[in-house]
Amino acid sequence: MSRRKTWFRDLAVHLVLLLFVVYLTFPLVWILATSLKSTPEIFSGHFSLVPGEITLEHFKTVAAEGQIFRSMRNSLIAGIIATVTVVVIALPASYALVRYRSVLNRLFLGWILTSQIFPAILIIVPLYMVIRFLHLTDTLTGLALVYVVWSLPFVLWMLFGYMKNIPVELEEAAAIDGASRVQIVYLVLMPVLLPAIGAAALFAFISAWNEFFFALVLLKSPGTVTLPVELARLTGIEGQARTGPLAAASLIATLPSIVLFAFMRKWFASGLLAGAVK
Repeated sequence: MSRRKTWFRDLAVHLVLLLFVVYLTFPLVWILATSLKSTPEIFSGHFSLVPGEITLEHFKTVAAEGQIFRSMRNSLIAGIIATVTVVVIALPASYALVRYRSVLNRLFLGWILTSQIFPAILIIVPLYMVIRFLHLTDTLTGLALVYVVWSLPFVLWMLFGYMKNIPVELEEAAAIDGASRVQIVYLVLMPVLLPAIGAAALFAFISAWNEFFFALVLLKSPGTVTLPVELARLTGIEGQARTGPLAAASLIATLPSIVLFAFMRKWFASGLLAGAVK
């Protein structure tokens, strides 16, 4: 391939990547600009990503109402409980599905894939009845339990794919040294699977953090409302959105996800290197 063709190819690749980055960051930039504009400027009809006059009135309004921080705490509690529970269950379950082959396991894997096609609205009535039978309605524990059931199949399938690529010789070497099955899973395989576990945990947490439908149906008290439901309540009379406070609250709600992803990105790289060395 000539040098000119290589240059054009690299230019095309970089342009595509640049357009993709713009596509991903534009909503966040627009929310930031809207949250810093005054109310008259927002409704002036003039589109601009640079505020004519920077103001923090919308952030002050959100902070004064105080609901956003309480709902963030509720989402954080439900998300952490769901994430930890999903990972603790999915790790040994994926190991069993990979190493113990049987007809039952194949049927179970088929059910995992089939369960992903059911929409949430199809199961909400029986799910609500089960949660009510357990006396967990309007509680973060009940909501976290629903998030576990909802995220577990996909997380289990993710870890199953990673676990299948680990050579069995690694386990045999640990067994020769006297390690039990539990020690093999948590002391030998878990360090190698750190990037996979991180990806699965990130998926489970973000799914719980952004989930709206289950929280809307199962939670009623103002003290248990989660972040997506609270953001939906930032509307005025007849459904007219309070654009400024909504943009400010949305920006505040987005920051934890960005910080978590930035932190996990470094962890993914270190986990990949540690797995390669081990």
